[in-house]
Amino acid sequence: MSLNALHAISPIDGRYYSKTKELQNYFSEFALIKYRVWVEVEYFIALCNLPLPQLKKFRTGNFDKLRGIYEKFAEGDAARIKNIESTTNHDVKAVEYFLREKFDELGFSDYKEFIHFGLTSQDINNTAIPASIRDFMNSCYYPTLSKLLEKLHDLSNEWAEIPMLAHTHGQPASPTRLGKEIRVFAERIEVQLLQLRSIPYSAKFGGATGNLNAHLVAYPEVDWVAFANGFVENTLGLKRSQTTTQIEHYDNLAALFDCLRRINTILIDLCRDFWAYISMEYFKQRIVEGEVGSSAMPHKVNPIDFENAEGNLGLANAILDHMATKLPISRLQRDLSDSTVLRNVGVPFAHIQIAIQSIVKGLNKLIINNEVIKNDLETNWMVVAEAIQTILRREGYPNPYEALKKLTRNNKNVTQKDFLTFIDELDIDSRVKTELKSITPFNYLGVK
Repeated sequence: MSLNALHAISPIDGRYYSKTKELQNYFSEFALIKYRVWVEVEYFIALCNLPLPQLKKFRTGNFDKLRGIYEKFAEGDAARIKNIESTTNHDVKAVEYFLREKFDELGFSDYKEFIHFGLTSQDINNTAIPASIRDFMNSCYYPTLSKLLEKLHDLSNEWAEIPMLAHTHGQPASPTRLGKEIRVFAERIEVQLLQLRSIPYSAKFGGATGNLNAHLVAYPEVDWVAFANGFVENTLGLKRSQTTTQIEHYDNLAALFDCLRRINTILIDLCRDFWAYISMEYFKQRIVEGEVGSSAMPHKVNPIDFENAEGNLGLANAILDHMATKLPISRLQRDLSDSTVLRNVGVPFAHIQIAIQSIVKGLNKLIINNEVIKNDLETNWMVVAEAIQTILRREGYPNPYEALKKLTRNNKNVTQKDFLTFIDELDIDSRVKTELKSITPFNYLGVK
């Protein structure tokens, strides 16, 4: 089924469809159903490999036929499941009934009672959804963020030696290097990425209240905890939570959301800084033929990519915040309030993908305006006052801070000539005067 972008309620599936369409593979209704079918089929195969006595005769050569159910899963299959759900009013039970039909078609009718054997719906949902998030992170999020990091490192290296006036509290401050200021963001993101990658994709798998009651009462001789651990971790590639209620407690998922929020916050900071640099004319922007910056002012080339990214990151963070604080809370052993929230898990990820792509686009448009950057340094000689007073402290000169304060805080533009005159009048060794006179806004840059 194709969705007309003009009729989409959310811009994710409308205006920004080209930037988010790959997320359908992980977070659409079709994708969720397919992930559920995958879990159910692999669970049945795991029971055969155990083996349960009634499944010993199920030939391993038929496993490929079973896996074909999810490997060849198509829209017609998903539509059939939705049709069944219209009667059951239960989405996971509809998947079970669909698989029963498939078993009949494949000639496996004698074994279909072991589909969804001993499970509750959350054993399927709380494995399918973490798996979809894991796959999205590995296939989409990390590669997209890597492109941004690569661009930041490229710009940081390209502009590593460009001196630039810094601004603290919006006022001129000790000079810095443009490349270093960009590297700040790359390093912050990389530190958070290390934490993000360390968070396991946790899953719940333990029956109606987490105790494997049905499994144990049917087959008390089986070590069901070992089975569940092996199935979730080795077959599904997730980390099984050991002690749960009917649902996953979502603590690690909340940690993942919180870490994503921190990265998003760093990116918002980046967007605002580049927006400010463009406003200060430190950067110009490449003009794209045919694009209009303003409907009324023909001259404008607006920093729309950074503004777009900031807005999308803010939306993502608002949703991630709600999910991180809501999902770990469930009344007693189970309530259903997590279900509708989790159905929206793809929404913040979509906004993040839109934002990161917009940032990369914005960075690719930047053209450094060396003339303005250089002029800003040339007209703010006052920023070397810190250097001069620090060296005077080293030399034991009395009250150097106060002397420089008197020179620089008189509401006039302090020039290089003013500093040279000030230095000449100091009662210090000529060697130190030479040292002081060598300091300029263009070389007082600190470590690289």
